[in-house]
Amino acid sequence: MVASARSNTAAWARRLVHPRAWPVRWRLASVSSGLTLVILLIFGGTIGQIATTRVRDDFNNEVRTAVESLEREIHIYYSALGEAEVFPESLAPYVATEDAKLRVYDRTGAEIRQFHAGGLGPAPQETGTVERNGMRIETAVVSGSGYVQYGRSTAHVDATIDRIWLLVALGILGGTLLAALAGVAIASRAMRPIAALTASAREVSETRDTSRHMPAPPVDDEVGELAKTLEEMLRSLDGARSEREQALQQQREFVADASHELRTPLTSVLANLELLQASLGGPGQAEDREMVDSALRSSRRMSRLVSDLLLLARADAGRLAPHGRCDLAEIAGDAALEAAPLMGGRHFEIDNEKPLRVEGSADELHRMILNLLDNAARHTPEGATIELRLSEQGDDAVVEVADDGPGIPVAMRSQIFDRFVRGEGPSDTARGTGTGLGLAIVSAVAASHGGTVEATESASGGALFRARIPVAGGDRAEKKHSTSIF
Repeated sequence: MVASARSNTAAWARRLVHPRAWPVRWRLASVSSGLTLVILLIFGGTIGQIATTRVRDDFNNEVRTAVESLEREIHIYYSALGEAEVFPESLAPYVATEDAKLRVYDRTGAEIRQFHAGGLGPAPQETGTVERNGMRIETAVVSGSGYVQYGRSTAHVDATIDRIWLLVALGILGGTLLAALAGVAIASRAMRPIAALTASAREVSETRDTSRHMPAPPVDDEVGELAKTLEEMLRSLDGARSEREQALQQQREFVADASHELRTPLTSVLANLELLQASLGGPGQAEDREMVDSALRSSRRMSRLVSDLLLLARADAGRLAPHGRCDLAEIAGDAALEAAPLMGGRHFEIDNEKPLRVEGSADELHRMILNLLDNAARHTPEGATIELRLSEQGDDAVVEVADDGPGIPVAMRSQIFDRFVRGEGPSDTARGTGTGLGLAIVSAVAASHGGTVEATESASGGALFRARIPVAGGDRAEKKHSTSIF
């Protein structure tokens, strides 16, 4: 679970680092918000610059207007002793605000009057406008050969400009965020039909059911065209699948019929060869007898192969053998007796429960158990122990064939029931070559009886094959006995 969370986190990190890996709705929203950001930056920058210029111009005009009024109203008079006097006496209206400062100088530059003059700096050397110490200062000549110096702090102007730019920045960020949210919402709504098509396509991929239909979008646009194309593709695939299934079914039926028809001439050939073999017992006929023996072995092998193919072909074609109630324990006992000659020097044990009634074909179940025993004998060395165990577990009759041989490689367990798969090793002691269909027949028989079969490891480290067949009609085993033969 932790590994999965780390994997998801790493996937999201890679997606964030690489915008091309973003979902389409994210990319649409990012493009929308990006364009909005560019537009708002241009618009906000223009508006902010205009507002800043206007505020500064208004402030400068206020300062200039105040100085012009002071030029008109202030008069400087000099006495006979050269002392300067300012008229009018009160200049309070011009310094009513705390940020306003005023000084009046005579023609020699000596200060005559001042109001909150701190920060205006030294006496002016010439008229004009300067900005220093956070103030805008203007100096002008007044009548009577003197100067007036008027200044106002620019702090409130700067604060107003800062608020303007703050509001512009907040507006840009807010507009961009709203554009991103609106873009995600609009893109999600626009992508909803595509999401529905994706979900339907995923269901088709998971279920492999090409008969499903794609949802039809309400609007006949590009998405609607895509839905129509996918629907046409599904219908084509469904038709091709039906044709393929029909062709495969015909092929299975042909193989089943051909295998069935081959059994009669093969039986005749075997009978004739056996008669011929019995008649070649005289002197001088050793070479002919050897040829007949070889032909007889090949014919028997062909007969077994045809029988195997017939059983598998019937299973593929759905031609089940007639089923009836039978005792699986009795069938297993018969199969054990038939397999006994194959065991050689191996120790063969049977652990059986009787009765164990199932619904099925006695011949096919016999073949299933016999193939399991034959497979165990083929792939275990002399002196090995082979066990045939039957038991009832829940609603299933369980057949287990275990050995203490080399076992089954883990990589091969998933494909061991495939057709024409052969396991070869130093412990293989069977005479002749197998067809590779034995375990495939075991799987087919188990499936045709509604059961399953699996290959795993036995308690002794060898191979263990376990087949499960449903018990018939709720019957249950009544007694258990254990037997050891060979």
